[in-house]
Amino acid sequence: MKFWVFAFNPLERYMDNHKAIFDAWEDGGVRGLVVGRMFFMAEDGSHIPAIPQDPAAYKHFGLEPPEPTPRDEAKERALAAMLDDAKGRGWPVMVFDSGPPAHVQSLINRYPQVDGVITDGPGENHYELARHHGGELFELRAHERTQFGDMGFEVDRLERGIGKLRESFHNLTPDRVRYHAAGGALAGLLLFDIDEDGLYWLRARQQRSVNNWRQARADLDKVDRYVQFGGIPRITSWSSLTGQNYHEMPQYFDVIFPKHYYWHRGFDGMYGTVQRWVQKFMEWNPTLSEADGFLLMKSLFGLDLPGVNSLIDLEMGFPEEFFTQLVHSETRRALDAIGDPEKTIFWVSTGRYPHAGDPMPARDLEGILRATQEAGATRFLFHPDPDPGPAEWTILTNLCGKPWRQSRDGYWPPDSRQPDEYLQPE
Repeated sequence: MKFWVFAFNPLERYMDNHKAIFDAWEDGGVRGLVVGRMFFMAEDGSHIPAIPQDPAAYKHFGLEPPEPTPRDEAKERALAAMLDDAKGRGWPVMVFDSGPPAHVQSLINRYPQVDGVITDGPGENHYELARHHGGELFELRAHERTQFGDMGFEVDRLERGIGKLRESFHNLTPDRVRYHAAGGALAGLLLFDIDEDGLYWLRARQQRSVNNWRQARADLDKVDRYVQFGGIPRITSWSSLTGQNYHEMPQYFDVIFPKHYYWHRGFDGMYGTVQRWVQKFMEWNPTLSEADGFLLMKSLFGLDLPGVNSLIDLEMGFPEEFFTQLVHSETRRALDAIGDPEKTIFWVSTGRYPHAGDPMPARDLEGILRATQEAGATRFLFHPDPDPGPAEWTILTNLCGKPWRQSRDGYWPPDSRQPDEYLQPE
């Protein structure tokens, strides 16, 4: 597979030695680069924007230029040189940054090497049942009420739909779950007592996502040259709730990066999200067992985690079947919906503390990548968190390029701990 890498903050660790790093990355199989977020680190630990807002760009769009912010022009030149190096190797360069037209115009004016911008979670609606990492499923925040109202939806009806569903989710009994959960979509409507107002709310969420993409694409098309648009949606199992319909996305996005996020705990990982849903089902409905909670997850999302029948099973790591069955299925669903493998780059993250979650060892990375490739994917991006370790780099390079072999004077992935660091003074 072709392999992209995410140069994550602090950017200085790449800028200061980019040629040696990029040489090693190229040997390892890297063929594309994503950079961001777009800020530098000041000596006091604060952030300095890497994108100076161009007054001419704001005036072009009829806007008042913002007040100037602090700049580090030496670091801007160093970042530009790093991007020149990437382009010289034939790598596409995308930036983990987006925004209104004047901001994007300022970006490409300062860094003409940039081919595209990427937005994280485009149009995403909440999908966590518990309040976790910024929101919960059954709520409408003030700005969302405004957005739905502007779209022509009846906000009072949305509130009724949410209220009825919240009530239904608090009135689940073992007999109802065990009777309806295995009965498919129509039985699910009965199980959760989804009425017309509930469907109205679910449809509104889908439309809100589409409107977000349409507006973002239209804004991006206002800048003075074509800029590719990338989006990073949740993996397919969650997309029915997030509103990120993979069938609809390709007409707005040049590149779609489905999130292969599977870790336990932290936020955004599949195991951790499943745990929180099951626990919340049991908290709201004390007569339900853990097995009932997992039945509900299968009914709602089609999720049947191999080897997982209880919460403690989530602590046992990922069995081989998780990769060959579930990761393979998630990959295939995304590819079938998007319809173009060359437009699809799976956003893979593992490592020591992915999004504050439990560490995922190299064996898990290998399982994700192997299943992704076997399902028909041709490209992925590796998002280190915070840096790839030697074991991860070994897996990546063995799959995509010249296998890395550690040596005293050769390349080591950033933040590696080399053996000499542990030698005791004589």
